Amino acid sequence: MTDLELEQLRREKWRLNGQPIRTIEQARAFIEDVGLCFMYPQRPPLLTPTLMGAFAGTDDRLPDWKHAFADPRAAEATELMVRLLRERTAFEANLFEENNGFLLAASVFPYFYALQGERNPKQPPKPGTRSPYSQLACDAFAVIQNGPISKQKLLEKLGGGVSTAALDKALAELWSKLRITRVDYRASEGSVWDLLYRWAPEAVKEGMVLSVAEALSALISKYLDCAIAVEPTELEGFLGNFVARSKVKESVNALLAAREISFVHVGAKTMLQITPVKAGNAGKPRSAAG
Repeated sequence: MTDLELEQLRREKWRLNGQPIRTIEQARAFIEDVGLCFMYPQRPPLLTPTLMGAFAGTDDRLPDWKHAFADPRAAEATELMVRLLRERTAFEANLFEENNGFLLAASVFPYFYALQGERNPKQPPKPGTRSPYSQLACDAFAVIQNGPISKQKLLEKLGGGVSTAALDKALAELWSKLRITRVDYRASEGSVWDLLYRWAPEAVKEGMVLSVAEALSALISKYLDCAIAVEPTELEGFLGNFVARSKVKESVNALLAAREISFVHVGAKTMLQITPVKAGNAGKPRSAAG
């Protein structure tokens, strides 16, 4: 494979080849095909597709989240994203920046939950010196337990002079551990939040029983399928944002030993890819990780 061939394969899969997505049906097919993507390009860049790029049909002059307000395409792309979240076709995680959603297909999300989520999500969070949750985060969780609520109404319920910045930080604490999730957006009230285990009980239940090794193997395989081929350092760099790089290396070695993934030369680089299915094995099921 040449560098140009790899680039062309990615552009086709990521819908940057002049064939933009416009309908909710196309958006569903895109998120299921790539498995994971960002809403807008990351700065610095990461080797991942974006919903904004797929909507535009190109990666030329795409806005990041800070400049999306000035791009007329962003509003329509955001509406597609919100519809995906409402119907639970996709789930959003607070992996990098709250304002640049990290989207995962419903089929992929349980694996991510196994790595990031709480094993006992119904137990209310408690503050403390060793807890990742502040008192305000625990108070916000208690309010959200009563039902989905917009950020503006949540601010009013908490009262006591709580600032928007403080509430944003508390929500981020809960969101980063997948305790809560954004389920809607209203222009007049902002994001609407709900408890994740109530919003998507089946996805959470599935993620809770997965082992870290199983979940990580599945995510590695899906990321390689999404990116076609990546250098080992690129793979570790991406997945290292939410799991220890040492665990990524262990999982890669296990997948190589099982021949689920393999090395491929792309130009002068040695990359990882999903092991191609041989003609004689076509139609045979692969393992869960593949």
